Amino acid sequence: MASIALSPDAPNPALAAQAAILARPATEERRMADAIRALSIDAVEKAKSGHPGMPMGMADAATVLFTKFVKFDAADPRWPDRDRFVLSAGHGSMLLYALLHLTGHAGMGIEELQRFRQLHSPAAGHPEFGEHPGIETTTGPLGQGIANAVGMALAERLLAARFGKSLVDHRTWVIAGDGCMQEGISHEAASLAGHLQLEKLCVLYDDNSITIDGDTGLSFSDDTLKRFQAYGWAVRRVDGHDSAEVEAALAWATRSRKPTLIACRTIIGFAAPTKAGTAGSHGSPLGPSEAEAAKSALGWNHPPFEVPEGIRDRWNAAGRRGGGTRHSWLKRLAKHPMRAEFERAMAGKLPEAWHEPLAALRASLAEGRPKLATRVSSQKALEALVPAVPEMVGGSADLTGSNNTNVKGIPSVVRGNFAGRYIHWGVREHGMAAAMNGMALHGGIIPYSGTFLVFADYMRPAIRLAALMRQRVIHVLTHDSIGLGEDGPTHQPVETLAGLRCIPNLAVFRPGDAMETAECWELAVKRADGPSVLALSRQNLAAFRADAGENRCARGGYVVAEASGPRRATLIASGSEVGLALAARQALEDSGIATAVVSLPCWELFAAQDASYREEVLGNALRVGVEAAIGFGWERWLGPEGMFIGMAGFGASAPAEDLFRHFGITAEAVVAAVKKRLG
Repeated sequence: MASIALSPDAPNPALAAQAAILARPATEERRMADAIRALSIDAVEKAKSGHPGMPMGMADAATVLFTKFVKFDAADPRWPDRDRFVLSAGHGSMLLYALLHLTGHAGMGIEELQRFRQLHSPAAGHPEFGEHPGIETTTGPLGQGIANAVGMALAERLLAARFGKSLVDHRTWVIAGDGCMQEGISHEAASLAGHLQLEKLCVLYDDNSITIDGDTGLSFSDDTLKRFQAYGWAVRRVDGHDSAEVEAALAWATRSRKPTLIACRTIIGFAAPTKAGTAGSHGSPLGPSEAEAAKSALGWNHPPFEVPEGIRDRWNAAGRRGGGTRHSWLKRLAKHPMRAEFERAMAGKLPEAWHEPLAALRASLAEGRPKLATRVSSQKALEALVPAVPEMVGGSADLTGSNNTNVKGIPSVVRGNFAGRYIHWGVREHGMAAAMNGMALHGGIIPYSGTFLVFADYMRPAIRLAALMRQRVIHVLTHDSIGLGEDGPTHQPVETLAGLRCIPNLAVFRPGDAMETAECWELAVKRADGPSVLALSRQNLAAFRADAGENRCARGGYVVAEASGPRRATLIASGSEVGLALAARQALEDSGIATAVVSLPCWELFAAQDASYREEVLGNALRVGVEAAIGFGWERWLGPEGMFIGMAGFGASAPAEDLFRHFGITAEAVVAAVKKRLG
């Protein structure tokens, strides 16, 4: 099918192309695809909102994909060795819901489709992980799905290297659109996939030349196929409405030794009499008359949400197609010598004695009390954890030596050899974070990786989605304050902690010494229902903990040093400022001002404690927050009468000690502020 480009005032050439396609004989595959189109039209019309155009355009390609290529069994949508399917163009969610419904997945009946985009419906406006077991990931922010899929494909290779092809041998399929191709995250992820030759990854590109503003020619003139070819992908273009062409391309993709991109030239809103091929079918209902005329053009003369038995039977048969394959796999699993380990890893359960090396580390830290940067303390924790938890896979965005995320003896992942457990992500923070989400979603992997804390801004959309999906993903974010020194304000994350702490279900850990770092790592690894951030220092920090028993960070905040008498002030700090607060406390105590110090390494865990515990820790005396960051959010703990000592703006370039003095974040400044307030 020829490329279609529209100017705002030109007649719509898509309609002529559409007429030619509709004139083709109505094959069995076409009628099955029309069921997707009709359900998508009906659901969007009933909801009075949604995106009908993409499902209508990609129905033919999706039909071929799901009836002949995707390995799945509707009777067990979480079968570990199923193929993964990601709808990266998540706005076209009715395509996925229609496929789940038609293939016989429980929990996506006609009633659910009739409640499309309504409260508590699994058929949400965009696919939401956890709403239905057939939804592999939350998509909608464009490009995230492609990057998730890269992580899924990578996880498959890693687990196949660990457990063998008899247990792990599946593919990852993606449907993406023009918007996904434009978002920078897709470039990052596709580049890495090509570099690693993730050959079991295939992206079907809905190449319909339309975005919300109109024709893609308004803003986009890339040769997408050449770009992906340059990344190391195999590429092909097909008529997305020709089932035979699509089938041949998909068969070719399964033989490729590279990841594959199949550009499916389609007509958005296919069959709509006036809106096909235009932005008018992208993000709003067709309208009753256009919807009726579209179905009439397809020869679909059935009431809304009704699928004829013959077509439904063929779709249900497609949903059962993988049943025999699954049963064969279950037999192999039952006899496999690594069955217990495989099932444990896929269930997200930690090894029985995983914590013992970490407990030994904590005991040695209590005895030695080393003065270490928490990024170095983090590496010591990883040296205890990674050998004990074989599903932990680490990495860094080209900052291994700065993030200290590597562990001696753990090999890197390289093209052609996926037996390693350390990934060199390159300078691709956003793609890294989203691919880590895909690894966690795949199962069997606990991904952790590193960059500088300030670059959390590059990763924020993926971190947010990990929190939304409750995935165990761990981000090691070092150089956490003005304490990084000479690199200056571009690298000093004064506002980043506040920005991360406001993300629901994200645990932000900022430990203050080696013991707290080990405790925070233990909590992050145990946390199976959400992502974690470890904000770690570049500069060395003196140890203030000599107890290796209870994990005191588990409550989010605790009293490090109690006042010598009834409290007159409570200094509350995190990370590198806990040591500063302890020095200030000593000076205040020497002046006769009874002062306590509270370490607050994780606000989220502290907020989850009961009110009586929080009041006991924070006390009723003057509360003083101390953190080398802006004070946004600190009022939650300080109350209306509290004080904050920290940053009021961006940092500067200088040695760390000079910066702390320059910005007034010193023990002397804390002492002076407390004395002034108390009179």
